[in-house]
Amino acid sequence: MGRPFFVACLSTCPNTQIEPIWFETEMVNNMSDPVIFSYGLNGATAGQALQGKRIGEVLKSDDLAWVHLDATHPNAADWLHKNLSYLDPFVVQALVAEETRPRATITGKGALVIYRGVNMNENSSPEDMISVRLWIDEHRIISLQRRPSRSIASLASDIGAGKGPDNAGAFASAITARLTAYLGPVVSEIDDTVDDLEEQLIEGVDQSERHAINAARRKTLVLRRFLAPQKDAILQFRDADLAWLKEADRRHLGESYHIAQRNVEDLDMIRERAQIVKEELASGLADKMNRNMYILSVIAAIFLPLGFLTGLLGINIGGIPGADNPNAFWWFALGMVIIVAAQVWLFRKMRWF
Repeated sequence: MGRPFFVACLSTCPNTQIEPIWFETEMVNNMSDPVIFSYGLNGATAGQALQGKRIGEVLKSDDLAWVHLDATHPNAADWLHKNLSYLDPFVVQALVAEETRPRATITGKGALVIYRGVNMNENSSPEDMISVRLWIDEHRIISLQRRPSRSIASLASDIGAGKGPDNAGAFASAITARLTAYLGPVVSEIDDTVDDLEEQLIEGVDQSERHAINAARRKTLVLRRFLAPQKDAILQFRDADLAWLKEADRRHLGESYHIAQRNVEDLDMIRERAQIVKEELASGLADKMNRNMYILSVIAAIFLPLGFLTGLLGINIGGIPGADNPNAFWWFALGMVIIVAAQVWLFRKMRWF
C-alpha cells in the first residue's frame, strides 16, 4: 500500500466559491518511486488512474498520460531520465530545481512551463507561492511539485471524475486558468486591507497601522515578483509554434494572460496606494509627535521663570526678601499667578498657541 495522498475535490470552475471537500485516496508510488499519481487523459485509459508499469507503457504509447511527481524525491531526476530519455538535460534540471521563476521554453515539439500559484495550504501564507513545473507535449504531461498545490489537486479530481481535459492543449489552458483564477481573491484581499487602512487613517493616526501597511506592501511585492514574469510566460506559451495548441486553447491562454495582466496592474496600484498611505501615516505620526513636543515646550517655558524665582528664594543666605513677613508666602504665590497669566497672554499674542 502506498502513502495516503489528500486531494481537494473542487468545483470545475475555480472561481466558484465552494469550500473544498477533502477525501483520501492512495498514492500509486512507494518510497522509492517519485510518482504521486498518474492519469490517462484520452484513448483507452481516459480518466483512469495509472499505476506501476502501466505508467511507463502509456507514456510510450500515443495515448495522452499525465504523471505528477514529487520534485523533492531523490529519484525524481532518475525517473525522468528513465521514462523520458529524449528530454534535454536542462529541462530535467529545471523540473527538479529547488528554486524556479515562471517561464515558458519551447523545446522541439514540447514546452517546459514553470508557473507559480498562491499557497492555499492550511496554516500557510498565500504569498508564499508554490512552484508548478510542467513538461507538456502531444502525448505526455509531466508535472512536479515541491509542495501540494490546490490547482493540481482540483484538476486531478476532475480528471478522475471524467470531467477533465482530453488533450495536451486543453490541459495546458486548464491548469493555467486554475492557477490564475486563485490569484484574484488574494489580490482583492490585499486591496481591501489597504482600503481599510485608508479609512482608519482618515479617522485618526494609530501606530499599529504601520505594521499592517508594511505587511500589505510586503505581500504585494512578493506576489508581483512572480506574477510579472508569469504573465509574460503565459503570453509566450500562447504564441508558441506548437501544433497541439489549438485555436480554442490559445484563446483560453489569452484570457488567462489578460487576467494575469490585470492582477499585475492591480498590484502596481495597490503598491502605490500603500506607499501613499505609509507616507501619510508617517506624516501624521510626525505631526502628532511635534504637537506633543510643542505642548511640552510651552509648559516648560511657562514654568521656567517660576523655577528661577523659587530657586533664587530658596538659597540659604541672609537678605531673602520677606523672610520676616508672615504674609510673604501668599504675596509670592500671588506674584507667580500673575506671572503665569502674563506669560499666557504674551504667548497667545505672539501666536505660540
